[in-house]
Parts: sequence; structure tokens; C-alpha cells
Amino acid sequence: MRDPVGVTFDQVYNNSYYYVIWNDQFYDYPKINGCSKFCPGPWGHSKGMVVWNDNGEGFVMQVTTPSWPASGNASSPRKNDGNSLGCVKTTNNVKFSQHFFALKLNKDDLIQVLKALQNASIVTDITNKQLVSNGGPSDVQELVNELGEKSDSATYMKFKLSTGVVLISKPSGLHVPPWQFASAVLNGTPLRTATWWSKNDIPTTKKSTKIKCWDDNLGAPGPVEIATSGEWDATTIGLKSGNNHAKIGVSTDSDQPYAIFSDLNQEGDISGKDCSKGQNARGGTFYIIENKNLFDSVTNLIAGDTAP
Repeated sequence: MRDPVGVTFDQVYNNSYYYVIWNDQFYDYPKINGCSKFCPGPWGHSKGMVVWNDNGEGFVMQVTTPSWPASGNASSPRKNDGNSLGCVKTTNNVKFSQHFFALKLNKDDLIQVLKALQNASIVTDITNKQLVSNGGPSDVQELVNELGEKSDSATYMKFKLSTGVVLISKPSGLHVPPWQFASAVLNGTPLRTATWWSKNDIPTTKKSTKIKCWDDNLGAPGPVEIATSGEWDATTIGLKSGNNHAKIGVSTDSDQPYAIFSDLNQEGDISGKDCSKGQNARGGTFYIIENKNLFDSVTNLIAGDTAP
């Protein structure tokens, strides 16, 4: 419990903050209306929690772990399953590599994050105290009350938060490949990404690759490489499905030292045959951090083999 993720979660679970927890893979604990074990599209492919105090100040934590977290306070414990990371009965959610990204928020940031989550159609239930404890500023409460519904939006959102971190929200209704989308919204920045890459896998694309599942309002994406291996502590690590469930990326342009943390796998379609396939038709978020040290670290982590 003394690790950063455990300590952060403990501050929430054993105190009296307001929170929203969302996850498209609760495995029926709790049950989400219209879902069986997990929630398919057009629900967002998104997991995490956002927490705040009476003034609307707090943090957001993006996770990639199925079925965790699933309760935000000891007064509303999860029933019939575990709520400790790695101790969930329904799935081994640390069998594969995962990522956890947390960011401090002021009230204005919180409002932008909540708008981004609603646009991405996150899976939650505002009537269930296990998942949502609403309170604080009235405008924050109003936005929380809009969560847990499938958005009909097909328009992305982009915010620059007070920390300088850029937040992008992809709606489920925008049927485009996720990481080409992120590249385009970042003005064609070339990217390298490592995600759960398996069914309906999207290959490495070049600037010249024709992306037929596209929205011309996005502009043109840059090249997007698919990392299939990396290195940790001088040991080669796998970065495809069966090894890695994190969704991380970097710019391949050192003049733009971006590290990127997302909800979305690089799975779907670029051919135009079925643009609603896979993650093309799922909502999610991207957090883009311009920090040279973090950029270098993630770049070295996912440097290795590249899919054709």
C-alpha cells in the first residue's frame, strides 16, 4: 500500500472526498445497465477516477486496469469481488503491463476533465455511491450529473490544463483510428505508440499512407509507428497483446518532446471497409505532457521492434 498508486487511492478510499469512478470492464460488480460483464461501444473505452474537495480542487487518475478501481469509499464497499489492485476475483488485472497516470487539478481543470469524460461516453452510474459521490461547487455537480450516458457527439475536445498538460477527448461517434486521430489533433506530430495490439490491429502508417476512415476536419495525421517490443532494466519486454495493456506513446520528433497516456488501443480500421470497427468507434482521452525527462524515459522504454 506504500507504492504511489496505493497511497493515492488510500487518500480517497479512507477519507470523505467527492469522486467519480468509471470503467468499461466492471464485470458486473457493479452491474451497469445495458452491459454484460463489460460495456461495448459506443461506450467509451476508458477507465479511471476523478476526485475533488468542496472547492473543486483534486486530481484525475487514468488507469488501464479492468475492474479496478470499483469503489471510491470504505462506506460503500464493492460487493462480491475485490477492490484491491491485483486482488480482483473476476480477472487478473495485473497479469499484463498497465499504466497509471495522475494529474493535479484546480477547479477549472476539473470542469474541463468532466466535459472531456462526458464527451468520451465513460461508463459509470451516478446513482451508485460505490462509483459516484457528488458534491462541491454547483457547476461541478451539474457536469457530474451528465455522466454515465452515451454521448451522441462526433466532435473532439481539446483543453490545455493549468499544468500545461493537454487533454484531448475522442468521442465514440468520431469513427477514426485512435492514434492517427491524436497525431492529427497535435498538428500532424509523428508518434510511436504501444498498446494492446491484437484483434483488428492497425499497422504502422506513414505520412503517405491513405487513411480512408477519416474526418477531413481533423487535418492530416503524421506517421504513427507501432512498437512491438521495448526494454526495461536491460531486459527486452513485449508490447503487443499478451504482454502489454498500457496505452502509451511518444512523439518521434525530439523538438516536440511529448509523452502521451491514453485509454485507446491502436485497433480498428483504416481501409474504409468498416470504419466502426474496434476502437475507431470508442471514446477515450489522451493526456499529452511536454517534458523532456519523461519523454526520454518513455521513448527508451518503447524503443525496439516496430510493426510493418
